[in-house]
Amino acid sequence: MDPHDQQRDRSYDAGDGTSPTVPTGVTESEEATPTTEATGTAEVAGSTGSTEAEGFDHEKAREGARLLLEAVGRDPDARGVSDTWTRRVPAMFETLTEGRREAAKPTMRTFEAETDGLVIKTGIPLYSMCEHHLLPFYGVAHVAYKPEASMVGLSKLVRYVRWRSRRLTTQEALTSGIATGLADELEAEGVVVEVTATHMCEAMRGVETATATTTHESVGELSSGDRERFRESVRDSDWTPDVF
Repeated sequence: MDPHDQQRDRSYDAGDGTSPTVPTGVTESEEATPTTEATGTAEVAGSTGSTEAEGFDHEKAREGARLLLEAVGRDPDARGVSDTWTRRVPAMFETLTEGRREAAKPTMRTFEAETDGLVIKTGIPLYSMCEHHLLPFYGVAHVAYKPEASMVGLSKLVRYVRWRSRRLTTQEALTSGIATGLADELEAEGVVVEVTATHMCEAMRGVETATATTTHESVGELSSGDRERFRESVRDSDWTPDVF
């Protein structure tokens, strides 16, 4: 794992599988910043010099970055950009595609469910990469699930969203992937996910306007009351786009 990611993980809360005090129906709001959780140990298994077998080819990444520099008229061996293609770009793409590698997935340690109400986590920071333009999109995810037999520490929802976001994808596919992935991981009765994001491929090219796009996905059985409780939690989270 990139040292910056390890340092960031150490700022997340322990999420060690011990239960917070969970009333019937849990709501926790989080500011849209990646440093709101404090931790003792990082629990996301990162890449340690990923090999081609693990899904990342450093040599091809270096070759591709060098060719792109040449394509835009830069000398790849010039001072200031020689490290760009030999080290920085490959390392960046290795980190930003961790979501394709199972070894980087957070351990979703569960414990016996202490509520049959909806567990809600709002304001989860989200950063991903558009597969069409290789430019970032970023924003926030709101997640809720209805436990069946087991629950997971709230910080694990943050870690799972971060891991799932680290891939080349679209916002629609990412929203769906978070919902279906959490439903499988937690064997939950129902999961609902809402993502609002700004796309740099719109802001920096094309219409050159920064706008917010919202996508929504649900899996399983959720009552109309559960859905309304989720909507109220999102509204009450006081999160607003930062451009956004």
